[in-house]
Amino acid sequence: MTPRLPDGAPWPGDGRLDPAFAEAGAGRPLSLYVHVPFCRVRCGYCDFNTYTTGFGPGAEPGSYARTILGEADLARRALGEAGFGGSGSARGDGDGAGRVAGTVFFGGGTPTMLEAGELARILDGLRERLGVSEDAEVTVEANPETVTAESLRALARAGFTRVSVGMQSAVPEVLATLDRLHRPERVPQVVGWAREAGLDVSVDLIYGTPGESLSDWRRSLEAAVAMRPDHVSAYALVVEEGTRMGAQVARGELPTPDPDDEAAKYEAADRLLGESGYRWYEISNFARVAPGEEGVPATRLRHASRHNLAYWRDWDWWGLGPGAHSHVGRLRWWNVKHPRAHAGLVAQGRSPAAAGEVLDADTRELERVMLAVRTADGVQLGPGDDIGGVPGLVDDGLVEAGPAASGRIVLTLRGRLLADHVTRVITR
Repeated sequence: MTPRLPDGAPWPGDGRLDPAFAEAGAGRPLSLYVHVPFCRVRCGYCDFNTYTTGFGPGAEPGSYARTILGEADLARRALGEAGFGGSGSARGDGDGAGRVAGTVFFGGGTPTMLEAGELARILDGLRERLGVSEDAEVTVEANPETVTAESLRALARAGFTRVSVGMQSAVPEVLATLDRLHRPERVPQVVGWAREAGLDVSVDLIYGTPGESLSDWRRSLEAAVAMRPDHVSAYALVVEEGTRMGAQVARGELPTPDPDDEAAKYEAADRLLGESGYRWYEISNFARVAPGEEGVPATRLRHASRHNLAYWRDWDWWGLGPGAHSHVGRLRWWNVKHPRAHAGLVAQGRSPAAAGEVLDADTRELERVMLAVRTADGVQLGPGDDIGGVPGLVDDGLVEAGPAASGRIVLTLRGRLLADHVTRVITR
């Protein structure tokens, strides 16, 4: 079962972006997201838009590139009509548009269910149609069992710069509960192959799996840092209604995750990663400090994901693929979820967007604060913001505040554990 799309107004079939709301002159960077919805198995905790089978031409791994590039053609036209001009070249200096992507992220699903040549074809097509800067960060998510040394070399040759490996845990019993297919010993092998190919490496971890002990979690952290990845993501497991794990918890077959246990595990991650040369730059994300970067702000570390930061900074991004979300200026929209429906619309030359919305000024300011507060840069409160609750947050040890005139606050470790509460206080 997959969650329904959010509510919104129907999106025009021609995909046109109203120039009055696209804010072409704002100068925000552009990022691209490519959703690949295919997986070998659907993990019990997953509520993402994923499928374990294909659905015919354009909606299956072997022909999916054609659909994504057809959608990119529509995006190029829509951006041009909204005042962004045509696309640039791979160097970012093509026909004068100046609107080329600084980051590209292939997520899923399991993007490496596609052959490396198909992923390369998509990236090349995005360069041609929309423009990708020469120094772009280009990331692909990968499950350990779906890549080889040669496929990673092929991705590096194609211009991918970064691979995000779905490690999740180093404990076989925890992996089994999560329905992961790989063995723990596969991950160091994949990380080694990626390094040999010249790719930056991130490993993704999940904590709070039912039955996972604090000792299990420390074992996973220690295994991760032993590989010296450039980046570590550590996400608390959320048991979503409608998933297989959600049903198992509801029936009492698995215990409900304990918030206190998850807090202890986050604190363990922060401590161990910090001692191992990593710094948090967003609540769930830690970047390795490279030589000479000791005094560099965390969000500007070389290994901090620029694509992640594009979301937290509320920049523009265009999402390609079924269920993908996009955000340009005041406009936000989301695609139809099913691969067959998505491919059919693109084949007809119609926008695959299902619905969207125009964000008003108050909503945008609220979202700016909600997103920025999660980062190590903190949030700059505007002159009209009510900061009456901030002294209490400081007294409670939840935020560090700069000089009163600066209006900037940054979460402490305790504040990161209670980030939703902090956000409510500063936005009410």
